[in-house]
Amino acid sequence: MTRRYFGTDGIRGTVGEYPITPDFMLKLGWAMGRVLSQRNERAKVLIGKDTRISGYMFESALEAGLSAAGVDVALLGPMPTPGIAYLTRTLRADAGIVISASHNPFGDNGIKFFSAEGTKLPDATEIQIEAELEKDLETVAGNRLGKATRIEDAEGRYIEFCKSTIPHRLSLHGLRIVLDCAHGATYHIAPNVFRELGAQVSVLGAEPNGLNINQQVGSTYPQALRKAVLEQQADLGVAFDGDGDRVVMIDANGREIDGDDILYIIARDHHERGALQGGVVGTVMSNFGLAAAFETLDIPFERAKVGDRYVIERLNANGWQLGGESSGHIVCGNVQTTGDGIVSALQVLAIMVSGKRSLAELLEGLEKAPQALINVRLTAGTDKKALLESQALRDSVAAVEAELGDSGRVLLRASGTEPLIRVMVEGRPRFDVEGLARRIAADVEGLMV
Repeated sequence: MTRRYFGTDGIRGTVGEYPITPDFMLKLGWAMGRVLSQRNERAKVLIGKDTRISGYMFESALEAGLSAAGVDVALLGPMPTPGIAYLTRTLRADAGIVISASHNPFGDNGIKFFSAEGTKLPDATEIQIEAELEKDLETVAGNRLGKATRIEDAEGRYIEFCKSTIPHRLSLHGLRIVLDCAHGATYHIAPNVFRELGAQVSVLGAEPNGLNINQQVGSTYPQALRKAVLEQQADLGVAFDGDGDRVVMIDANGREIDGDDILYIIARDHHERGALQGGVVGTVMSNFGLAAAFETLDIPFERAKVGDRYVIERLNANGWQLGGESSGHIVCGNVQTTGDGIVSALQVLAIMVSGKRSLAELLEGLEKAPQALINVRLTAGTDKKALLESQALRDSVAAVEAELGDSGRVLLRASGTEPLIRVMVEGRPRFDVEGLARRIAADVEGLMV
């Protein structure tokens, strides 16, 4: 069965446009409650959210729908996505719901689900939920309605978990760190984590007002963090996205450390210590240089489709633990069940401190190929699939691939979370990859409705 609503990372879209509407969220909560009730007569679901203003509205709608299906609800308030995954597992809930559109602007919102194990819902469960959405909403008898409570210590529980993922005697004392919380879900948690571990912390993007999430701050806009690191002469900077499952870093010289860099640092350290279980999973977007570095280190490497759920699928299939995306979703399966920005940053800092090495030193041996990525926003009515399959666009891509030969590659893909076509060109330093990417992007724009 083809899924109608669920994409690569839950359900996402513009607030007020179907299905990102209060009535749909009411029905969605009910549909999920119906599926859970088939397995547990008195199921419990956790609901957390990021800081965008529409979260209040959707939280109430989901709560009402779950209650109508006879499911109890525990509200977490603003909480990073990986924190909700962790609490779902440790509080023995039947499922967790995240109200977030991740790195998107405040006008978007979405829903992600976690299983009782703190992992993304399997496809089969999503299909079950969609089947229930087709039915008429029926409220259970009054004595079976679900109750709602609030978890008052959710923040503290997750802070302690994050700290527990590095050796308990390891201190960050002496490190000057700038954090960029993207005015998102990490704003009240990340500063406490790093300060309690001993670091000297200054903070950007920690004043959410419901409208400023990801607005010229956070992992998708590292310029603000770079400026602050250089001005403050900090040892490094750490930037999260709106829901806290992505991370990018800035070193003392202003160099951006992306997900590929972070994967390399953690993988090499684990490999050297004999702690790497198997190999590493990246994605089709992972840099050629990363694959070459792993080959040199004799570390097995596989590529998955873009999306942390696909990375995790390959990790589980191989029995491996470490994977991630160049965008900053890093899965450290030895300590967490999903991508976790705070936890991933702590793994890197623990390696820095224990080895007394800088970020630049930790990246020795990784030479990334120049890579250009351009996001082309689609006009209303444009069919993503038809555009990508058009002969004109295929010819455009083929022409660039012919220029690159065996020394580069082109990747075109439709975003699963935004109305975008992503154009990526990667090649040896002698190529103008930015110019080649712009050429294909211009052809994409010319073919839109």
